[in-house]
Amino acid sequence: MTTLGLVVTEFNASVTEQMAAAAREAADARDATIVETLQIPGVYDSPLAADRLARRDDVDAVAVVGAIVTGDTNHDEVIADAAAQALTDVSLDRDVPVTFGVSGPGQSGAEARERIDKGAEAVNAAVDMVETLV
Repeated sequence: MTTLGLVVTEFNASVTEQMAAAAREAADARDATIVETLQIPGVYDSPLAADRLARRDDVDAVAVVGAIVTGDTNHDEVIADAAAQALTDVSLDRDVPVTFGVSGPGQSGAEARERIDKGAEAVNAAVDMVETLV
């Protein structure tokens, strides 16, 4: 059985709570166990949380879920790029799959609500990677 850590962002909670629910449903469907969920402020904060979970002996993979909505500047692109690169670094440094179930950048709130399936996709990718790398 695959054990997962789940990182859920609180920013855009009306979306990310649904993404987390989809992630939990996907874990149940894949016979995976989420051993800990960390609620964090935003996507930019996810690398540190993912790293903490990836260090645990009882975590096979980490799934990160969040939503980045476009504002008046290109801040959404900066956040997405920084988080994606740092999460990749965590995965490689810890030799633990860390999946990026983050929708955005470049999306409105309505578009983010249409992408709650990213939570399930992150869990499915995490389980697939664990099974592939065994």
